[in-house]
Amino acid sequence: MDSIFHEKQEGSLCAQHCLNSLLQGSYFSAVDLASIAQDLDDVEGAHMAEGGVDSVEYLRFQEQPSTNMDDSGFFSVQVISKALFVWELVSIPIGSSEAGIASVYPERECAFICNFREHWLTIRKLGNQWFNLNSLLTGPELISDTYLSMFLAQLQKEGYSIFVIRGSLPECEADQLLRLIPAVQTHPPKLLSDDAQSSNQKASTGVGVTQDDLQKALEASRGLTSGYKGDDELQAAIQLSLRDKTPGLHNRQLQAISPHPQKCLPRQKRKKRENSPQPRRELKAIPTTLPRPLLAHPVQSWLNRKRENYWTVV
Repeated sequence: MDSIFHEKQEGSLCAQHCLNSLLQGSYFSAVDLASIAQDLDDVEGAHMAEGGVDSVEYLRFQEQPSTNMDDSGFFSVQVISKALFVWELVSIPIGSSEAGIASVYPERECAFICNFREHWLTIRKLGNQWFNLNSLLTGPELISDTYLSMFLAQLQKEGYSIFVIRGSLPECEADQLLRLIPAVQTHPPKLLSDDAQSSNQKASTGVGVTQDDLQKALEASRGLTSGYKGDDELQAAIQLSLRDKTPGLHNRQLQAISPHPQKCLPRQKRKKRENSPQPRRELKAIPTTLPRPLLAHPVQSWLNRKRENYWTVV
């Protein structure tokens, strides 16, 4: 389906997109259609001038804006018909006598163009398959022969005017390829408005990350920590550290980390010891082994276990 020419909506240039999708190429620009609309305005102006350039009807016509185009990019059905005439194509209302049995057997036709208010879209057969080439879609939509008549009926119910295209459409690459290899579409295209909204939601949570992905990540994060008794272990470690703060243990720890244990004593006891005569002590050999390291603090042990458990889970 990559070979199918499909223009996406830009501004209000749906008439241009409709014609180019029908012809399967960039045959018309907004400037081309504006030129056709201006020619139609000139013809209408010349017709109104036949009654006199000073007549009320002519002056009123000159004051009114063009009915064939506007600044937004809208073009009238007369402009579309004139553009089709360049390619020797005609558009016929599907309910008219000229259209014949097109409404009963639409699959026998080659293409349709549809109009609702200011929007135009094309439905065309390429190869042996039908495609909805609406410029409001992200891409061509494959339509089966059975669904074609129901689709056209639904458009009419929504207020669309449907025109049958009669004449020889120009040859295109997509028509030739799809005759050899029919298209298969597993997922229908989205509306451009829905696609843009989906992109904005992804951008709000991160590039390529959807809201569902974020929710799954949060649930997984909660699942990793659900097996830990973090609060209970922390409280137990704190209680243990408080129980271990006895004078004996405190002094032993000070002796292990201080080369002058007497400096760690209270000031009064240290002064009394300095003034009292000290017995002569014999020098002892310096031990070759270092003192046994302090026992790990309970809170520090709890933190170490948390780190080990975290890396084990990860």
